[in-house]
Amino acid sequence: MIKEKTSIPESYRIDSLIHQKTYLVNGELKPWEGAVTDVFSTISSTEKYEHTLLGSIPDLGEKEAMEALDGALGAYDQGKGVWPTMKVSDRIECMEKFVEQMKTKRDIVVKLLMWEIGKSLPDSIKEFDRTVDYIYDTIEDYKQLDRNSAKFQKHEGVYAHIRRGPLGVVLCLGPYNYPLNETFALLIPALIMGNTTIFKPAKHGVLLITPLLEAFKNSFPKGVVNILFGRGRTVAAPIMKTGKVDVLALIGNSKSANALQDQHPKSNRLRLVLGLEAKNPAIILPDANMELTIEECLTGTLSFNGQRCTALKIVYVHDEVKEDFLNEFAARVDKLKFGNPWDEGVKLTPLPEPGKPEYVQELIDDALAKGAKIMNKKGGKHFDNYIWPAVLYPVTKDMRVYQEEQFGPVIPVLSFKDIEEPLDDMAESNYGQQVSLFGKDVYALAPLIDTLANLVCRVNLNSSCQRGPDVYPFTGRKDSAQSTLSVHDALRSFSIRTLLAFKDNEINKDTVKQLLETKLSNFTSTEYIL
Repeated sequence: MIKEKTSIPESYRIDSLIHQKTYLVNGELKPWEGAVTDVFSTISSTEKYEHTLLGSIPDLGEKEAMEALDGALGAYDQGKGVWPTMKVSDRIECMEKFVEQMKTKRDIVVKLLMWEIGKSLPDSIKEFDRTVDYIYDTIEDYKQLDRNSAKFQKHEGVYAHIRRGPLGVVLCLGPYNYPLNETFALLIPALIMGNTTIFKPAKHGVLLITPLLEAFKNSFPKGVVNILFGRGRTVAAPIMKTGKVDVLALIGNSKSANALQDQHPKSNRLRLVLGLEAKNPAIILPDANMELTIEECLTGTLSFNGQRCTALKIVYVHDEVKEDFLNEFAARVDKLKFGNPWDEGVKLTPLPEPGKPEYVQELIDDALAKGAKIMNKKGGKHFDNYIWPAVLYPVTKDMRVYQEEQFGPVIPVLSFKDIEEPLDDMAESNYGQQVSLFGKDVYALAPLIDTLANLVCRVNLNSSCQRGPDVYPFTGRKDSAQSTLSVHDALRSFSIRTLLAFKDNEINKDTVKQLLETKLSNFTSTEYIL
């Protein structure tokens, strides 16, 4: 049995508990003396295994949720607020101030990413740095968007000055697997477009947000960013019931999204920006380069223990190459290194959800009872905070591991003779995010790509599924997503086209000329941001 190292490098130790005693509402870090929720890590710091207490967060209620909503509504002020009417250049200045302060918290945020969700050191560093880059890229794209809008159009005797304007109040809920990057991929574009926000961190990966509260408070006008801690049903549901939220921005699962959407009394006017489940398949054709395919499938199925919406969650392999694939793939899975996030070369790390090993075992037991076998020797082996990835074959449609998004270390494999079999399965699936297609014969690939592009939103050729680079569109069909996220697309998802229009006559032209000369209107401007 693999034991975790109890010798923790000094730079990665949690020397003192983080008891968060404030929450950010209406520009004020409000003290909290009520009930708290302890935050534990499934990583053990003792010889005898036990969860490690990291600190605690406020267990806020409906009263505090309404305070946050009032703060966001006041800052938006029916579109009259300082933030939604602010010059683009001034909003950018606030965002630049925030990211500079954020960068000073890199070490503590990276450390908490490892302890709270078990993300490896290289991946934790990557998540922080990628998020910083995302903010800078968003700023640059917003500048270009503003430059493109700094002009007048004329059609059929009517001039128009077209810009993108904010939508109002955004309720933002992020995921635990990318608690910084994917959360900020919602929050940052929502803010920079002039919306005001209420943000509740995920259940896991919550303490790592606390070092950034001061930066949010210092960088934005009061009420623009409000940060709550607690249970979603306790704080998010009451906010939605008021009908005063204009955008629900959520990365998580469709049950949560549907439940919150149903709480809104006027859901027809609720903008949805959602990143939800996926059951991304790999399709391995007979001519696939096996070495490349296995390497990409290892990354796709088990990067961060398979706890990614973009993970490969089911593998279809052609009958002609199934034995070669299964034998080599199973052996490679068993060679992966398990350990703590800071261990050099570690590929598999403790699972942040205490009940996840038991859930994965349920999937394995169900599959075995219905005819599947574990193809790798270590598959299903239990540790205190982990279960070794099980490669299951042959998997059938009546198995839970086929039907459910496992979001953890278990890999279902199916074989096929006719390519229509995986295509039909994908068409019937509730999900449609991405697919990985492995092969070299362009005569076989070309029609497949044409079909797959209409079933999912990203076809990865001889590559594992992924979100990045962040400049590329990230979305999905059916239950996998609503709206599109990328540096470019997110600015549009969190805004609406709005325009000043006037007929071509001397009175209007003189009036608009004076508007431009006096620079009294932040909307009506033809100045460029360099």
